[in-house]
Amino acid sequence: MGRSRYLRAVHQGPDGGSDGLDPDAPEALLECLAGVSERIGRPAVLVAMDDLSAIAVARIAPRLGERFRIPHQPDGLPARVADKAELSRLCARWDIPHPETVIPASGAEAAEAAWGLGLPTVAKWSRPWLLPAGSGLRSTTLVHSAAEARRLYERSDEAGCRLLLQRFLPAGPDTDWFFHGAFTRGGHPLLAGSGRKELSWPVRTGLTAVGRWLPDPAVEEAGLRIAERLGYQGILDLDFRRDERGCFRLVDFNPRPGAQFRLFTDAAGLDVVQAMYLDLTGQRVPEPVPRPGRVFVAENYALLAAVRGRQLPFRREPSARLAPSRRAPAARADAGPGPGAAPGVPAGRRPGPDETPAAAAAAPVPDPVGAVGPAGPVRVVPQRERGRVEAAWFATDDPKPFLAMLAAFLGRGADKGARVLRRVPAHGRRTARAVVRAPRQRASGLTPPAPAAPPAAAAEPDELLTR
Repeated sequence: MGRSRYLRAVHQGPDGGSDGLDPDAPEALLECLAGVSERIGRPAVLVAMDDLSAIAVARIAPRLGERFRIPHQPDGLPARVADKAELSRLCARWDIPHPETVIPASGAEAAEAAWGLGLPTVAKWSRPWLLPAGSGLRSTTLVHSAAEARRLYERSDEAGCRLLLQRFLPAGPDTDWFFHGAFTRGGHPLLAGSGRKELSWPVRTGLTAVGRWLPDPAVEEAGLRIAERLGYQGILDLDFRRDERGCFRLVDFNPRPGAQFRLFTDAAGLDVVQAMYLDLTGQRVPEPVPRPGRVFVAENYALLAAVRGRQLPFRREPSARLAPSRRAPAARADAGPGPGAAPGVPAGRRPGPDETPAAAAAAPVPDPVGAVGPAGPVRVVPQRERGRVEAAWFATDDPKPFLAMLAAFLGRGADKGARVLRRVPAHGRRTARAVVRAPRQRASGLTPPAPAAPPAAAAEPDELLTR
């Protein structure tokens, strides 16, 4: 943040670092924010950038008075949706697809649940912000045996929260999706969109290294429905994973902006943070003009993920298959958005002449979802909307991936450079060896002569190679 061109001033955080963000003891954060408000001299918009900050700010929001403009949330809502156990109950209540989840009450139940869900299975701590530093406990762990699940449950007192076991959903090239949205009171969307995670760091499990804005009816419908049911106000970031049957399942709810929120920037430059700012300050939020096909790249993470994952950060095929069971109803291509349509969610259209011929030929009757292929509807992004890249450089925030990238790319290069400086050839001192190759034969049907045997190696190294 210290090098951002958008940064005007920096205010010191609460004393004690992360301890000052303890939601159960918010006095340090309250005192810190009161001091910041005095220095600013007028009300300011307060945006929490991680789960713990969002939970702590929501706890003290009534005590901040008119010092800050903060999205109004029902009592304890950020803590409820960030709690993975509570999230599983909310999804079950509102029929939001979610991985099959078991909350064991004993070590024996944890072992039995691991067998029942199938190994490997995913183990999560319900409130990861409570995990003590230096304990070695991770918010999410892939469990490979029932005994491992039992041992993990036995550390529940140390973790300070409950253990969940979830069915493992394998990752693939088209399985990880996300939903971003900014909402005003009552869960009404100001700007919303869905996207696909092309690359992640760590590979297949971490944050978005390369993401693409791809409208998907199932992901958008689930995100809008849960925000409306919660009466959510502010910014949210939802993570989905598509299972083997094509169903998108909500795996995480972040009550704050995601790292890739700038991906969802409309044609006028409006993003979810700016939309929330305008709403909280009483200004009119313009009608969004979506730009599907935009690409978000975190350069250092993307390069490292491409090397470790052995795949290119930009794939030539931008289409994403949608689940037929969750397909949105067809609409006329010339119809505008219907009543209640969400801003930022584009209406249907017919494939244009600049779309891929294979996708266009696969559908005898185009519809707003895309072409219908053998495995279901296929989303097609026009070529004119590709290539718009939102870049981000996170090396100053977390230098570890950057250093790992340098080691991966420059490790051998540095060794070669050192040899050049010492004027030692890359292959070292080696003897000269001449190889006589057979002459090329024209297509005359003649059998080429056998190659001549190479001469014996010289007794001394060749001077040309050792200088």
